[in-house]
Amino acid sequence: MKGDSGEMDMIKVIINGKEYSVEKGSTVLEAAKVANIDIPTLCYLKDINEIGACRLCLVEVAEMRGPALGPWRMVTACVYPCTEGMQIKTNTPKITASRKMNLELLLSNHDKKCLSCVRSTNCELQTLCREYGVEQTTFTGEMNHYEIDNKTPIIRDNNKCILCRRCVATCAKVQGIGVIGANNRGFDTYIGSQFEQHLADTSCINCGQCIVSCPVGALYERDDTDKVFAALADPNKHVVICTAPSVRAQIGECFGYEPGTDAEGKMVTALKALGFDGVYDMNLTADLTIVEEATELIGRIQNNGVLPMITSCSPGWIKFCEHYFPEMTENLSTCKSPQQMFGAVVKTYYAQKMGWDPKDVFMVSAIPCTAKKFEVTRPDQSASGLPDVDVAITTREVGRMIQKAGINFRTLEDGKFDDPFDIGSGAGAIFGATGGVMEAALRYAAEIILGKKLEKVDFPEVRGTEGIKTASYKLGDITVNVAVASSTGKAKELLNKVKNGELNVQFIEIMACPGGCVNGGGQPIQPAKVRMSTDLRAVRAAVLYKDDADETLRKSQDNLAVQKLYDEFLGKPNSHKAHEILHTSYIKRGLY
Repeated sequence: MKGDSGEMDMIKVIINGKEYSVEKGSTVLEAAKVANIDIPTLCYLKDINEIGACRLCLVEVAEMRGPALGPWRMVTACVYPCTEGMQIKTNTPKITASRKMNLELLLSNHDKKCLSCVRSTNCELQTLCREYGVEQTTFTGEMNHYEIDNKTPIIRDNNKCILCRRCVATCAKVQGIGVIGANNRGFDTYIGSQFEQHLADTSCINCGQCIVSCPVGALYERDDTDKVFAALADPNKHVVICTAPSVRAQIGECFGYEPGTDAEGKMVTALKALGFDGVYDMNLTADLTIVEEATELIGRIQNNGVLPMITSCSPGWIKFCEHYFPEMTENLSTCKSPQQMFGAVVKTYYAQKMGWDPKDVFMVSAIPCTAKKFEVTRPDQSASGLPDVDVAITTREVGRMIQKAGINFRTLEDGKFDDPFDIGSGAGAIFGATGGVMEAALRYAAEIILGKKLEKVDFPEVRGTEGIKTASYKLGDITVNVAVASSTGKAKELLNKVKNGELNVQFIEIMACPGGCVNGGGQPIQPAKVRMSTDLRAVRAAVLYKDDADETLRKSQDNLAVQKLYDEFLGKPNSHKAHEILHTSYIKRGLY
């Protein structure tokens, strides 16, 4: 909170006997961070879920009542505001006893199969129980038992749910969807969809943001690693994998590296050690997507096509559009995503080149996205007559495969992607960050419209983690107005402005997840206290922007491998053959 001078108003508080200055309006939890004290939480997610429900953040406070100190009281630190002169105790025997009791109450109705849980060793409840010495609960009696909802790539196990409502708040407040909530009351309360529907019967978009918000193992993605291991063991299969740009900026976290570590080289070596016949860089088909998509945009502008054109790389966003804005599916670029383009190219062009039968090719994508598991099953995604991609595995699944195979990731030497799909531009690399697809497309479209090489290839106006960004570019006689939305919640806001005539743009980039793929639903899960202090979106995106800045090849159209694809197979951008192989169609789903 700023005063009239524009400077931050500060107040004095005393935490565990020491005085600190904190911003006026800070909660006790935020004040404790100033004092380098971690107060435990389970339901808290900064700016998303601040409801004080789990009672793990209980502290004792005494406030000034005139000249004297008032009585000591127990309050929830995550929502209780600091006042001038407040005294705070964060670790008394009374507090410890209360926290232990609340942990035991949570365990009393919790499926405690920790050894087989996908979140074991990365579970916030498990961590707190270990820290507070809680091995079992003294509260015994009836337990609720629920059927596991496993009909979509997002699996819900309410037997492990602690009713923190972090997933509910994320789905509603961040993503603007709200297909889950608290059903029933009291002891019978559980998190589910209206009318007890399965997620598959709702307008869930499979984005997985609920998974990364969950502190326990109540939500997780369908594990497809056994399918990949089985293919790797089949001598008749040519098993290849391509990795999305964001995976290299996330995979290190699965092995203890700090967020924002570029682990591309070790990742490639690990995948080769798993036995893949080819380890490829999806940056190549990110470049291919840009050439196709920007050509499509220019064609629409010049031929009075449907505008604004909207990018189609994010499958969560595509399903959101089909459900919530079915009338705007005509605005979607018909280009497949880079994942699907890669599979299409491998099972047509490359299989032909290698003399392989497409049915013997097993195409895997490593992707920071749970919605990609749904995308591989979509219709009109089978250029060879077979699914373009056989299996999409998340960054977390890649990490689990490496661990299961006994590969010591931290000791690996850096490896390089395999020919002929090892060339990717800086433009392809930044696909993983919100605004990256837009910037990459502008680098191509600007050259085509202007008819000359760009000297300056950076478009900083569309960078950053803001929910909505807009910019306008004068390209010769044409002015191109663009907009970028990050999260489907912000997409809804942006598209309503377009529909209402408040915003006039020709090109829109939308990513379903806040921050883009670097913050996708398949990313390594970080606890709430890390998310409170670290902007994961920014530090991971910085890896991709550094890759871009360090590249000599920074424009998709200059990628020689992409040029070779057109020369040998596709003809030219947006050709009939390119449409058969690289483009798709959509479904006007509407709300169920």
